Amino acid sequence: MTDYDYEDLGLVAGLEIHQQLDTDTKLFCQCPTDLREPEAAQRTFARYLHPTKSELGEVDEAALEESMVDREFEYLAYDSTCLVEEDDEPPHRVDREAMTVTMEIAQLLNAAVADQVHVMRKIVVDGSNTTGFQRTMRVAGEGAIETDSGTVRIEDLMLEEESAQRVAETDSGVRYSLDRLGIPLVEIGTKPDIRSPEQARAAAERIGMLLRSTGQVKRGLGTIRQDVNVSIAEGARVEIKGVQSLDDIGDIVRNEVRRQVELLDIAEELRERDAGVGDPQDVTEAFEDSEARSASNHASGQSPRADTDSGVIGGALSGGGNVMAVRLEGFDGLVGREIQPDRRLGTELSDHAKRHGAGGIFHTDELPAYGVTEDEVDALRDAVDAGPEDAVALVADDPETTDLAIDAVVERAEVALADVPEETRDANEDGTTRYLRPLPGAARMYPETDVPPVEPNPTEVDQPELLTEKVERYQSEYDLGAGLAEQVAYGEYMPLFEAIIDEGIDPTLAAGTLESTLTELRRDGVAVERLTDDHLADALALVDEGEVPREGLDDLLRALAADPDLSAPEAVEQEDLGGVGEDEVREAVVTVVERNAKQVETEGMGAFSGLMGECMGELRGKADGDTVSSVLREEIQERAG
Repeated sequence: MTDYDYEDLGLVAGLEIHQQLDTDTKLFCQCPTDLREPEAAQRTFARYLHPTKSELGEVDEAALEESMVDREFEYLAYDSTCLVEEDDEPPHRVDREAMTVTMEIAQLLNAAVADQVHVMRKIVVDGSNTTGFQRTMRVAGEGAIETDSGTVRIEDLMLEEESAQRVAETDSGVRYSLDRLGIPLVEIGTKPDIRSPEQARAAAERIGMLLRSTGQVKRGLGTIRQDVNVSIAEGARVEIKGVQSLDDIGDIVRNEVRRQVELLDIAEELRERDAGVGDPQDVTEAFEDSEARSASNHASGQSPRADTDSGVIGGALSGGGNVMAVRLEGFDGLVGREIQPDRRLGTELSDHAKRHGAGGIFHTDELPAYGVTEDEVDALRDAVDAGPEDAVALVADDPETTDLAIDAVVERAEVALADVPEETRDANEDGTTRYLRPLPGAARMYPETDVPPVEPNPTEVDQPELLTEKVERYQSEYDLGAGLAEQVAYGEYMPLFEAIIDEGIDPTLAAGTLESTLTELRRDGVAVERLTDDHLADALALVDEGEVPREGLDDLLRALAADPDLSAPEAVEQEDLGGVGEDEVREAVVTVVERNAKQVETEGMGAFSGLMGECMGELRGKADGDTVSSVLREEIQERAG
C-alpha cells in the first residue's frame, strides 16, 4: 500500500461513531430491543417512499437521487414490534433510560449537555425507516478525547433511532425487518482534527472504550459502526459509511487518500489533453446481426437480434434492450487507471451507472474482453466517432435504464475533468470504497412535531468508571491476574460480572467461567449464545453455594445451552448434577482404592494421579476436586503406611 506524507497532502479526517444502546425498550415506544429471526414475522406490509421539501423549501440532493430508483419496500412486523415502528401511531416520549446513558457518555467525552433537547427529522428514503425520515436529537457537544497524536475534539453527541434491518432483496425492491427499528443509538461526531490513519484508528478505539465503560451498549456484529470523513488539501470532503471494524479504519483512510491523489492526477492530465465528454448515443447496431440492422426488422417492431458473444450485451438485446455509449475525449488509458486496489476510474463510472439499475459498464480501456471482439470495438468507436486518444464507455440494458445510467456516466466523467467530487461512499470489506450517494445538505433536516423537547439534568447521573480503571480495580480488589482482569473488563460479560460479584459470587470463579469456560465450550461447538444472563448467574450461584461442584459446571452449562427453557435448578435435577457429601466421597474413594489395592501397596503415593481420575469418574463430577484429593491422600497414606 502506498504511503504518503499526510501532513504535506493536508489530510483532514473526522469520525462519526454509531453505537446501539442496551436499553430495555426502544427510543420512542415500549417495545423490547431484542432482534428476531425473519421467520418469526407475524405479518408484512409495503410502502413507497418519496422525498419532500424541507422548511427551507428545498429537496435534499441525496434523497432526490435515492428516489430515482423506483422500489417497493416490504416490512416484517413481529409480536415484539408495535404501530410506532409501522408509522401508524405517533411516537411516544423519549426513553428516559436512553437519555440517562447518553448523558453518562457525555460526561466521559467531557461534553456539555444541552439545556433543552429538540427532536429533529432527518430525511431518509432508502426504505430503512417506514416514515421516510429518522428521528434524531443533539444532546451534547464541545467535548474532547486524547490520543497519542493530540486532542480530538467532539463536535456532537446525538441520540437517535436505529434504522430497520435490511434482510433481503426482492423482485420489486427491498425487504426490511422492524425488530431493529427504533433501538436507541448514539452518534458521536468529532471535529476534523485527525491528521493520520493511525490517529483515526486510535480515536475510534478510545471512543469505543468510553462507550463500553458505561456497561450499557450492545455488543456484536452490527451494533457499532464507524463513518469516516476524509479530505486532502486539493481534494474534497468524502464521507465513508459503514466501517464495521476498528482494524479497517486505517486502511480506509489510506485508500481514500490514494483515491483522491490519483483522481487529482487524472484531472490534471485530462486538462493537459484538453479532454471532454461527448453526448450519449445509441450504438445498438454495432452489436446486432445483419437482419436486425435492416430497416424492415426495426419497422416491424421486433427486438434486435444480437450477433455478439457478450452475454451481457446479448442478453440485453434479446430482451428488447439497447446499448448506449459516450465518447470520452482524451480519456484513453485513464479510464482503466487504478485509483484504489483493484478499482479504477472506470469502476467509479460503473458505480454511478449501477445506482440507476444497470449492472455496470464496459469501456475501451478493458476491451476487447468479456465476449466483446476487436471488430465490435472498432464498430463501437466508429459509431461515436472516437479517435485514438479517446475512450468509450457503454451500457447495455433496457432502454429506460440505459438512458439513466449513461447520463450518470456522463455526469461523473465531466466531474473527472475538474476535481474530486464531494460524496458519500460505502466501505467495502477490503478497505476500498464505492459510490453511494451525494453528500446530504441542510435541506435534510426539519423539526419533529410529535415529540416534545426534553430538558436533561446531567447532575442526576454519575460518571462511569473507565474500563482502564476497572482493570486496575479487578486486580487490586478481586486479586485477578492482569490478563484475566483485562479480558473481563473489555469483554461482553463485564456488566454481568459486576452484577454477580455484587451478589457475593466468588470473583475468580465468575471471571474464569465467563472468559475461559464459555470460550472452551464455544470451541467445542456448544451454543453458548443461547445462555442468558440468568442462566449464567444462577449456575454460578449454585456452584458458589456448594449445591453443584465446580467439576459439574461444564455439564450444567451444556445442558442449559441445549435447552434454554430450563432453569439452572431444573437442569441440575435433569442431569443429576447435585453434589454429594464427604461420606459419599469417602465411600467412592474407598471403593477405588480397594479395587487398586496392589497398586497402592506397591507404589504408595505414586498411585495418586491415576487413582484421582478414576475417583472423579466414579463420582461423575458430583464432588469438588479438592475434597476428593484430600480424601484420596488420606486413604492411600493409611494403606501405604
